[in-house]
Amino acid sequence: MKVASRSEMLFSIKSFAAAMLSVYLSMRIGLPRPFWAMMTAYIVSAPFAGPTRSKGIYRAGGTVLGAVAVVFLVPQLSNAPELLSLALALWIGGCLYFSLLDRTPRSYVLMLAGYTAGLIGFPAVGDPGAIFDIALARVEEIVLGMVCATLVHTLVLPQSFAPVLLARLDGAARDAGAWIRDALNPGGDARSAGDRRKLAGDITELRLMSTHLPFDTSHLRWTEKAVNALQERLAQFLPIVSGIEDRLAALRELGADAVSARWRTVLEDVTALLETPKDTPLAVQGAALHTHIDALAPQGGRDLDWTGLLALNLAARLHMLVDLVLETRLLRQHIDAGVHGRLPDSVRHLPGVAPSALHQDRGMALLSALAAVVAVLACCAFWILTGWPAGAAAPMMAAVLCCFFAGQDDPAPFIKGFLTYTVYSIPVAALYLLAILPAVHGFESLVLACAPTFLVLGVLVARPSTFGRAMPFLFGICGALAMVDTHSADIVSFTNGMLAQIMGLAAAALITRVLRSVGAGWTARRVLKAGWRELARLGSGERVTAPSEFSARMVDRVGLLTPRLAMAGAHADLQAVDALRDLRVGLNMTMLQSVRAQLGRGEAALASLMSRLSRRFARLPALDRNEEAGLLAALDNSLRAICQGTRDAAQREALAALTGMRRDLFPQAPAYQSSPLTAYDKETR
Repeated sequence: MKVASRSEMLFSIKSFAAAMLSVYLSMRIGLPRPFWAMMTAYIVSAPFAGPTRSKGIYRAGGTVLGAVAVVFLVPQLSNAPELLSLALALWIGGCLYFSLLDRTPRSYVLMLAGYTAGLIGFPAVGDPGAIFDIALARVEEIVLGMVCATLVHTLVLPQSFAPVLLARLDGAARDAGAWIRDALNPGGDARSAGDRRKLAGDITELRLMSTHLPFDTSHLRWTEKAVNALQERLAQFLPIVSGIEDRLAALRELGADAVSARWRTVLEDVTALLETPKDTPLAVQGAALHTHIDALAPQGGRDLDWTGLLALNLAARLHMLVDLVLETRLLRQHIDAGVHGRLPDSVRHLPGVAPSALHQDRGMALLSALAAVVAVLACCAFWILTGWPAGAAAPMMAAVLCCFFAGQDDPAPFIKGFLTYTVYSIPVAALYLLAILPAVHGFESLVLACAPTFLVLGVLVARPSTFGRAMPFLFGICGALAMVDTHSADIVSFTNGMLAQIMGLAAAALITRVLRSVGAGWTARRVLKAGWRELARLGSGERVTAPSEFSARMVDRVGLLTPRLAMAGAHADLQAVDALRDLRVGLNMTMLQSVRAQLGRGEAALASLMSRLSRRFARLPALDRNEEAGLLAALDNSLRAICQGTRDAAQREALAALTGMRRDLFPQAPAYQSSPLTAYDKETR
């Protein structure tokens, strides 16, 4: 094992100090289960102060909500154990379902409300009259553990996660800049689709990380709006840059070297814009670039050919790219100012896309909730039928583990790993419970007895590579120490308690394997189909989505696809998927919807086109040759109709969007003709 780093040792010492402080205060106050506070302190602790504070607040809120549910349910149903089991299982499943729909750390509130009800309710069924006192004590112990962890990690050498977040943000910006250089330089190395999808995953991860930002200890917490706005601009780079890359390739394919040469200076100037020092004002350069792009862009008209349309699309997307580069640079400067306490007031209130706009899979959430309900009910049935005194631990552990790993495609291996290291912890837990703690007399000796084991485990918890093994090991020991609180620290009670926990873990793994486990390819197809359904709704006009919100959600889906496409390499149908193409098509559809009302006679042609697009995406992955031919014809008819309209900004936007869609959907189709082909033309072709 490698030597612990300074940050790992600091985290371990602070976590142990918070845990011991919570035990000491619990004993002084006279709470019945001090070791619950100790376990909470470890659960809440994180290497950085911001996530520790946010987890603590969310855990406190979830605990209170779960306790309220138990206080209501247990007295009402204590005489009907079957109904009480069903009610608690449905509560756990319902909370899990809604928590999975929120993929930010805030989901911890509902998830905890679910399994906290099981942790409090199942052991208390034998004494329903005392349920309020039991629930209140559990809330006090958990809140005390949370407060101790928050105070220690906030006041003692607090570790801000601002440097980590800023480094990740700058890394994503550098990756986007490198891709832009490759796309604009015809002789550059084209970045692979995997690199682009990885950038999408990084952007989504940054969005989720930033939800901890208001709780951080640095000035960066005041820049949350600017950070979110910068993430949105980075997300918009994906469809814009990939579209520019494709349009330049299309012009080269058509042999339009003269056209490409005309744009070379502009492309070089955009690249130079990326190279300027970060503190350099760019407004003048940006205005000059916009003027240069406008001078090169062709005007709409009935004689505009396919090369002209591609150039018009290229101009529109270069305009957007320049704006994005300017905005990201300005936002990054604002963030730097905020870190030094000089954030402009206007930046504090920037509009943004809520995290709730990210991809949601209600079907998988429902399946996860069903697995949790079945696992809890199975353990309860065994407990009731056998009359096992220690059986309450089985549904408790089943609920906890089904909730912990519900976000995985296949939670069973993770639950099995948790079970394995819980079993490994049994000898150490037995040593503490049956040999060491009986010889401990006083708080000081308790600290000395626990320090060697828990300080080592704290270092392992701080390492991402060992977290998944160290945390269940630590859980197992803390759970055994809690038996001291109930005065059941004997070999019989210990054996029964461990067996019940193992049974709950095994039931969770088995039932999850049967009901909930899916492959990466299966999940990838669900993500793709969700995107296609949204595109179908866009085409039908059923859902009008802001481009920024649509882009955030589709980029999130691209990020979700990245690891799953890599794992599903044997599936040829998935390897042929181009999620960035769907993203570009969707953004073009939102742009068309926004200008439809300004297009005069062209609106009728667009209505027919949108209807066909809606039917196409609703049927995917199946494709009909006749329908595809009709869609291509509808695209060409829309282009002709809008080319004949008024030359204004709406016309240019519509022509750019239609050109992008035609190129994305039919890259191998013959070039667009400004006049419909006659029967003779078709025959000679």
